[in-house]
Amino acid sequence: MPSNANRQFLDFEKPIKDLIDEIERLKHAAEQKKIDYSEQIAKLEEQILERRQQITQNLTSWQRVQLSRHPDRPYTLKYIEKMTENFVELYGDRNVKDDKAMVGGFAQLNGETVMFIGQQKGINTKTRQLRNFGMANPEGYRKALRLMRLAEKFNKPIVALIDTPGAYPGLEAEERGQGEAIARNIYEMIRLKVPVIVVIIGEGASGGALGIGVGDRVYMMENTWYTVISPESCSSILWRSWDKKEVAAEQLRLTADHMKGFGLVDDIIPEPAGGAHWNYDVAAQILKNHLINVLKELKAIPTEERINQRIDKFGRMGFWEEAALEIPGEEA
Repeated sequence: MPSNANRQFLDFEKPIKDLIDEIERLKHAAEQKKIDYSEQIAKLEEQILERRQQITQNLTSWQRVQLSRHPDRPYTLKYIEKMTENFVELYGDRNVKDDKAMVGGFAQLNGETVMFIGQQKGINTKTRQLRNFGMANPEGYRKALRLMRLAEKFNKPIVALIDTPGAYPGLEAEERGQGEAIARNIYEMIRLKVPVIVVIIGEGASGGALGIGVGDRVYMMENTWYTVISPESCSSILWRSWDKKEVAAEQLRLTADHMKGFGLVDDIIPEPAGGAHWNYDVAAQILKNHLINVLKELKAIPTEERINQRIDKFGRMGFWEEAALEIPGEEA
């Protein structure tokens, strides 16, 4: 977790930045002048907590998108580090190569072995390039499927952590079967015999998210989004410009409360005040407690019944109307 001096702030977080700067100024003055400013600092810290709570109460859809992309936000490996023990990362799809944008392996969650799979973004310029900004290639999805089958072989539950701006759209990815790899994962995941929990921890965009997004339970963390297209891409298609991205974000209904209202996710997992980037330990503990409870619930359901519930769950998604078929020349 970055120190206050190294934190990055979004535009709407500026009031918090001003308070932190004031605390740093008082600390420096206290050290230079040997004056006790602890009371003033304590009051400012209380104000920071209040501001963090206030900011996340009335965020627009676009601001939620910005929070989901916050450069200080914890990614998949950070959650695994904070929630589990004895994580053993597994590599490669046994066909092309190891995709660094998709990570996974066995770890112990509250003493139980669980297969964790998720997209991983980089924390600086070098690692962002290495991780391809969390955009997986076909070998990443085939790697994920290999790990899921391994978990099924040893009867271990699966937790998928989604955080991607989408699957990699490059020509070479399409040549290696990007669409088939994602479709294959969806087909196979819906029939897995072990419990599968999906959590959107950041961005959940398009087929890149769906490639590891089929589970018995699907959850979104509070400041995340989940939709078929990013607001910027939607804006560029409809208005030939990114300038309408805020409007697109609102119209896409992509936030956690919208997704829950549509029945596309089962519940919303809360985050620390101001967002997960303010306290990795608390964010991970909240998620860990949720996963432990849900795994216990899913393990109590017989395998065939759980699979049928999963199929039925995704089969019911969407809205449609049925109209009577009228054939010309025939009476109704």
